[in-house]
Amino acid sequence: MQLRNLLEGKGFQRIVLRKMTTGHYTCRVKLNAKKGVFIIDTGASSSCVGFEHAGIFNLTQQQSDVIAAGAGDSNMKTALALNNVLELEGYLTKNISFVLFDLSHVNKAISKVDPTIVHGILGADYLKKHSAVIDYGRNCMYLK
Repeated sequence: MQLRNLLEGKGFQRIVLRKMTTGHYTCRVKLNAKKGVFIIDTGASSSCVGFEHAGIFNLTQQQSDVIAAGAGDSNMKTALALNNVLELEGYLTKNISFVLFDLSHVNKAISKVDPTIVHGILGADYLKKHSAVIDYGRNCMYLK
């Protein structure tokens, strides 16, 4: 039995991913009904949106004392955006929160080899909550 048949038979929804030239996997999302591109990052503990893109998605920022650290940067100031709606190919998640921080260093690095602008990151918090299964061989993931 194929993985797709097995997972879809158990109620999972298939989401198409794009592999960037950098090796990152992205998906197209609608956040608060606005289109964007998010990296799938199992190593990121929280799902994030770049401060520079918060206006696009009508995110309301709340103060946060959390200091973010990630590959290539550390001690980054953050904010929180609560009560949002995220859609991936019809798979809807309501009341989702995002950490906001400066993603410009990510886009700067990616832009050297790929023209895609990344608006955010779907991290382990989201992936675990939706029992994500990533099929790297077929460039897709399944969510439940």
